[in-house]
Amino acid sequence: MKTLPRNCLVLLLGALALGSQAQAEDFRVGFVNTDRIFREANSAKASQAKLEQEFSRREKELNDMGTALKSASEKFEREAPTLSESQRGQRQKALIDQDREFQRKRREFQEDLNARKNEELQTVLDRANRVVKQVAEQEKYDLILQEAVYINPKHDITDKVIKALNAVK
Repeated sequence: MKTLPRNCLVLLLGALALGSQAQAEDFRVGFVNTDRIFREANSAKASQAKLEQEFSRREKELNDMGTALKSASEKFEREAPTLSESQRGQRQKALIDQDREFQRKRREFQEDLNARKNEELQTVLDRANRVVKQVAEQEKYDLILQEAVYINPKHDITDKVIKALNAVK
């Protein structure tokens, strides 16, 4: 096997370094902050308002139920010393049943709210991902990241994505 003279090897390595540097300059990376999209995009705000409207009645009912339970409990504590043993037991059992029902309804409410919130966020995320892809193709990005430990702000395209999302009806 024939070896290259030392000065040819240095020239070859220099050319490779310049070539890879030129390729690295052509490689465009962008970053999208999905948390900001969920907070600032009009579609995310509309989803939040929709959820609030959809669940406000149930939330008010739960709050009213919690207030009534608290009042009944306080009344029981005030009156307990004057009640007979059987009356105290009956009222205590009624409070326990009322509390159990309240906890069940609150748990169901939270599960329903979380499920709907996940549906709405997924819809916003799907829409945002389509817009990210459009921006990446239009501006010739090679890679768009959504999660990063650190990102230089010059690579953040979140504002462009939010603007494009807000422009879409």
